Amino acid sequence: MSALPTPTTPFSAADNPWIDVRTGGRYDQVGLRSLFLDAHRIDDLALPQPPAASALLRIAIAITARITGLDDPELTASQWNALRRSRLAEGRFDPDAVHTYFDQHVWDVFDPVRPWLQTPSLRTECDHSTGINAFVPGRPAGRNFAWFSPHGHHTAEPVPTAEALQILLIHHYYGRSGTGTPRTRNGAASKKQTSGPLRASVSFHPLGRTLHETLLAGVPAFTGDDQPPGADTCPWEEPTPANPQTLLHGPVTWPGQQLTGLSRHAVLLVPGDDGTTVTDTYLTWATQQPKPITTDPYLAYRIIPETKKVDRRRIIHRADASRAWWRDLETLLLAPDEHGTQRRPAIFDTLNDLPEPLRRSLRIRVHGFDQDGQAIDHQWYTAITPPLLNWTQEHDPAKAQRIAECCREAEQAAQRLKTVAEEAWDTAMRSRRRTTPPPWVNKSLTRYWPKAEKVFWPLLEEPDTPAPTAFAAAAAAALRETTEAARTRQTSAARAVAHAVQELYRRSATPRKAA
Repeated sequence: MSALPTPTTPFSAADNPWIDVRTGGRYDQVGLRSLFLDAHRIDDLALPQPPAASALLRIAIAITARITGLDDPELTASQWNALRRSRLAEGRFDPDAVHTYFDQHVWDVFDPVRPWLQTPSLRTECDHSTGINAFVPGRPAGRNFAWFSPHGHHTAEPVPTAEALQILLIHHYYGRSGTGTPRTRNGAASKKQTSGPLRASVSFHPLGRTLHETLLAGVPAFTGDDQPPGADTCPWEEPTPANPQTLLHGPVTWPGQQLTGLSRHAVLLVPGDDGTTVTDTYLTWATQQPKPITTDPYLAYRIIPETKKVDRRRIIHRADASRAWWRDLETLLLAPDEHGTQRRPAIFDTLNDLPEPLRRSLRIRVHGFDQDGQAIDHQWYTAITPPLLNWTQEHDPAKAQRIAECCREAEQAAQRLKTVAEEAWDTAMRSRRRTTPPPWVNKSLTRYWPKAEKVFWPLLEEPDTPAPTAFAAAAAAALRETTEAARTRQTSAARAVAHAVQELYRRSATPRKAA
């Protein structure tokens, strides 16, 4: 296998611009070093692809912990909170600490020995490259048809290195499972790869008034029992490239490995002549070891109760591009409950200790990537909530419970709408056999959720207004709009829908049995 080309000009992830940022109405690109030196002047990240932004936030927050001393596992909770408050009060990251950190590690993307976040041994362990089209999301690769893209096997256009770095992060955190490029290690070949640690997930990140506040608010606290100082490393901090036979062996350390060291994919970028582009890639598995058991601080989890066959376990809250963020407010605002079935992101447990002005202004950035469990990417999305930490159960129990009640009633109304819409269709169309939901169901639900959101927010300020009745009215309006044409043409449809509307109100007025 021939050596990779060496570009005439190196590209540093620390010092070359590749990260999109926004300050007011002005957009710019910076490297990682400038990201920290100017964090107090930057409003927010502005990466065009939300999964890349979510991945970069985890990397930047791990670096934040390093340069501020918040990565010391021997600090008590009160000492850790006091240190974070003092770092926030300083108003910016210490330039000397920033330079010291970035000067002691290798950040060259095309370094022949330690390319940043890449595996240089792939040039000999893979007998062929994967191709640039398989690397770039949205491009057709292999035998796939090029329905909406000018790219194909013989038209593999290079990618700017700045863009390739953002895509690199997506593969490390959200990469596919299944069959990949074969890799031979110690005489054993395999092409089986497992999915990235964030695949199909939705992340919730604290969003401050500046990037400096965002990064400090996003540092997760140490919750383990014991971790020797210096035991934790990020991939670029390790003295030698990781061995795939020992990768992720043992408990996950905090915060570097927890946030940056769980990738299941190995990548190597092939540069163009001048280092400004990537012309080819190697993309394969990074480890064959089982996935470690760990909790990502920015993910919400659903708790599966313990049964005779299944131990109590956590399932990530999956991303759904059709699901509005406000439907998750119940999960985000209620304090942890050992008997509950939902667990808010662990980062929320540290936000109540922030200074009051920041806590009151803090919003939440939502980054989701709607994917299947293996290889299909459906859609990525992002949203920003209003300031909501004053609604948490710790600060306003009554408000938090009202929000939880309204979220539950909105979901219950949707389930009732689904049921009565199915029954109305069957009655009106005299349908006895069907294998898919009738068209009235999905169309009604599509109309219902925007109406439910308009009902939801006023209900929070009207604690005496019955939430079930309000959401039943929204569901009834959605069903009537969906069936308007059918009701005009068919008497049977009009009668069936009228009965369905009555059922919506009747069932909403029936108290649910306590769990």
